[in-house]
Amino acid sequence: MKMNVEVDCTPEEARRFLGLPDLTSVHEAYVANLLDTMKNGVTPEAMETMMKGWSPMGEAGFRLWQQMFDQMSGTKK
Repeated sequence: MKMNVEVDCTPEEARRFLGLPDLTSVHEAYVANLLDTMKNGVTPEAMETMMKGWSPMGEAGFRLWQQMFDQMSGTKK
């Protein structure tokens, strides 16, 4: 036997029915931060944080990447 059930509801109604949290404020903060970054450009601090998050070995991996970029650009610290 095969049954099909169609539910006509909004995403908000479905979220409430399933008991999922309302993440609207988190989404709005994320979008505001993204728009600010697009308007003002990427800051060095944001780039550093992003690279640390992507680094497979944590801080040691970040230092390796930083040394590589310093050598490529000719600036040594």
